[in-house]
Amino acid sequence: MKLVNKYCLLLIVHLTMPFCFSETQYSIIPQPVHLQAKEGFFEIQPDTLIVADKKMQPLASTLNEMLSPAMGFSLKTEKRTKQKENLIQLQLKSSLEKTLGHEGYNLTVTPTQIQLQAADKAGIYYGLVTLKQLLPQAIYSQTKIDGTSWNIPCLQVEDYPRFQWRGMHLDTGRHFMPKEFVKKYIDLIAMHKMNIFHWHLTEDQGWRIEIKKYPKLTEVGAWRKETMVGKNSEVFDGTPHGGFYTQDEIREIVAYAKERYITIVPEIEMPGHSQAALAAYPEFSCTGGPFEVLTKWGVNKEVYCAGNDQTIAFLQDVLTEVLDLFPSEYIHIGGDECPKERWKECPKCQARIKAEGLKDEHELQSWFIKQMDKFLTKKGRRLLGWDEILEGGLAPGATVMSWRGTEGGIAASKSGHDVVMAPNTYTYFDYYQADPAGEPLAIGGLLPLEKVYGYEPIPEALNKEEAKHILGTQAQVWTEYIATPEYAEYMALPRMCALAEVAWTPAEEKDYNNFYKRLTEHAKRLETLNVNFHPLNKTE
Repeated sequence: MKLVNKYCLLLIVHLTMPFCFSETQYSIIPQPVHLQAKEGFFEIQPDTLIVADKKMQPLASTLNEMLSPAMGFSLKTEKRTKQKENLIQLQLKSSLEKTLGHEGYNLTVTPTQIQLQAADKAGIYYGLVTLKQLLPQAIYSQTKIDGTSWNIPCLQVEDYPRFQWRGMHLDTGRHFMPKEFVKKYIDLIAMHKMNIFHWHLTEDQGWRIEIKKYPKLTEVGAWRKETMVGKNSEVFDGTPHGGFYTQDEIREIVAYAKERYITIVPEIEMPGHSQAALAAYPEFSCTGGPFEVLTKWGVNKEVYCAGNDQTIAFLQDVLTEVLDLFPSEYIHIGGDECPKERWKECPKCQARIKAEGLKDEHELQSWFIKQMDKFLTKKGRRLLGWDEILEGGLAPGATVMSWRGTEGGIAASKSGHDVVMAPNTYTYFDYYQADPAGEPLAIGGLLPLEKVYGYEPIPEALNKEEAKHILGTQAQVWTEYIATPEYAEYMALPRMCALAEVAWTPAEEKDYNNFYKRLTEHAKRLETLNVNFHPLNKTE
């Protein structure tokens, strides 16, 4: 009887050990599709060899960049070797495309070697991100850590993303963010296997991108004289605010993102949210101005004149320079919150409505968006806009970003248009994430971590074919009340971690309790990286 009990106890321990081990040692975020625990560890040592052919050399360098600051040594790389032990092998294998897609990977860790295979370099990169998460959290230090054994638990991982669009947005129009922080934000996106950085560059309160043909956009439009204090007040701080990114800085940031397999999607707002541009060039408005860069928040009635051919030409000139800087397939043109009162009073806009046989100002906005859609299509790009671009008729090549709930995304999907789901109720990270009484000022709303994690991007209203138009999901960080990089981090994380898992992990594999246990370990990595994330409190 004692022998039977002892056998049962050993069997229970054997069966439960991989699960317990995965919670403590395998704190990978987002959670992989398949992970099988094995016995033992692989230790990275100074004489560990990276084996990578010519195509893989840049990723071998990436691996060293990921590891060497904390380890205090770099690993030697060889194109081939007869060595069978103490090596990390990076290998492209085209046959994996069928099962893993171009962003998936297979990772095998044994006591003698690590093998990372993928169909595409992006998959290798995401495998390296996982590899780093398997090491002690000290690996995220930017200075040498002595006395640490760099052990990786043995396992087998097969992993690939659920959605092709896994995005994070940052508004640098309301509050300018320095180049160094933009790079840090990109690093955090990459750390969570997200692949889109939606960069909001123009607003009523500031124009942030250098345009050579129109220098006043940054000479005038990048600066406001002061900023409203608090919410909906008539009190201002009296302090000038501004800044912009030169074209050289933008090229630098685009290249930085590309190395991390992140596509930057720029947003140039039109026809609304445009007063900073109109302060610089009032001739492109309906009234002729004068205007100043806006100092308060909200929806503004001053918009681009849709009846003026010169306005269309101006915006297409701007987009021409934008296309030269950003290789992204998608170019975001905003299209949201455009009041129509100026158009109703404008002789040029009313003449346009009559000449084009349009019903009203909503169809005029649709006509305006279609001009940009035709322009971008001719340039080999695709137009992306907020769901207001549905009003008055959707441009043929347009992709919709659904933010006012899910209705816009459902309508666009059913009409055969691609959609990025970004509903404010689940993905607006400028909302409070806990009781407002204990939080810094935010725009409003309440979006706790668990609610983000529970989001399902594919609406039940879509059938299987319609659901194919859902490209993925994205979180928004609007900065009306987010004036510093530290506060932007606080609002983005750890909610970014939750949305990363929504976008990557199969829906049926998600479990909030398991995620939270992994997140408590993951938080130590964020601390090591000096990220000012919101404190974890599961009761919120």
